[in-house]
Amino acid sequence: MSTLDQKARQWLESNGFEPSDHPRWVDALTHGSIGEDRDYQRLEFLGDRVLGLTIADWLFGEVSGAEGALAQRLNVLVSKRTCANVARSIDISSHIRLGKQARDDGAADSENVLGDVMESLLGAAFLESGFEKTRALIHTLWADSMDGGAGKRKHPKSALQEWAAGNRRRPPQYELIDRSGPDHAATFTVRVTVNNVGSAEATASNKQDAETTAAKNFMETFG
Repeated sequence: MSTLDQKARQWLESNGFEPSDHPRWVDALTHGSIGEDRDYQRLEFLGDRVLGLTIADWLFGEVSGAEGALAQRLNVLVSKRTCANVARSIDISSHIRLGKQARDDGAADSENVLGDVMESLLGAAFLESGFEKTRALIHTLWADSMDGGAGKRKHPKSALQEWAAGNRRRPPQYELIDRSGPDHAATFTVRVTVNNVGSAEATASNKQDAETTAAKNFMETFG
């Protein structure tokens, strides 16, 4: 069974991991394109859950705000994009085991692949070292994302979309309920509704601005 080479082991150790000779560490870095009966998918599944619990606990302990605000930041901090950014910060792309075609196609810098491998390494760390050490590792690796306020400032419509998803609600529905005034000075009133939560309205000189303000009003009322 394959084990890590010395270069990969030293790289992982330099970034806070505690790899052993267990083949799971090779699995965590192996993309399906390599053509072996092993890859990172199972470990990714586990690491995703470890990351989610860690970030949720971190936010709950350090960030004030209602459930919707916490869910919004959680969704951003565990997103594939943030995972990929963390992966880039520790140069994961240099150590992923990829098939030639996948590497030629740019998989080593793919947001999806980088994010998946980042989660798979967290899964391996959890199995190797337990939850407490893995949580401490995540706190180190995600510190810049947390301190940088990832998920705090978003376009109101995006924030509402994520809030609805984080609270297991249907996507928000926008409805033009009034248009008045001459064409050169028309006003538009829009209502946004999240099923089983409520609605909010706004009026502006164009439909897009009305939707944006309605989403902002909704978040201020219900978020």
